[in-house]
Amino acid sequence: MNSRQIPPGQNVTTKFPILTYGQIPLIDTEEWRLRIFGLIENDLTFTWNEMMLFQKESLIRDFHCVTQWSHLDNLWEGIPFRDLAKLVQPKSKAIFVMAHSYGGYRTNLPLEVLIKDALFAYKHNGEPLDPKHGGPMRLIVPNRYGWKSAKWICGIEFMDQNQMGFWEELGYHQNGDPWKEERFRNRYQ
Repeated sequence: MNSRQIPPGQNVTTKFPILTYGQIPLIDTEEWRLRIFGLIENDLTFTWNEMMLFQKESLIRDFHCVTQWSHLDNLWEGIPFRDLAKLVQPKSKAIFVMAHSYGGYRTNLPLEVLIKDALFAYKHNGEPLDPKHGGPMRLIVPNRYGWKSAKWICGIEFMDQNQMGFWEELGYHQNGDPWKEERFRNRYQ
């Protein structure tokens, strides 16, 4: 039994289960793009090679799935969200973000959560990110349940109002904080 503190209702696993709705898209890095748009001063689209020019950062963070497993001490490598946010200059009324993925998936997040320590990750534990885990690049949001860490990231939309993403429309919580067990919406949310 691991003595480290984990969020309530979670169980530690040494495996990193693959949970995906729908097909796993296979995106070649030559074709991959990240579009950043919405309530920002500079709409930009990046190629893979352009993203690789940014300063890289490594994070060791736990990953918590809403299905009650936690995988501890993941080493993620990628580009900090905050660096791209500085470049595109969000407008003052931009307080939410919708992350868009290849395959049509999307999830919503408060901008302040992403600025804290979110990462556009392309490596996991020293290896290129496997397509089953969101490769070539996924968004990693360490302080939220895993469904907020959108796999196969292709777009970031800055918004002034919160909108529901894929799982949120199906009853998942809007915020998804594992320490508060924000798994599902209640009828008053």
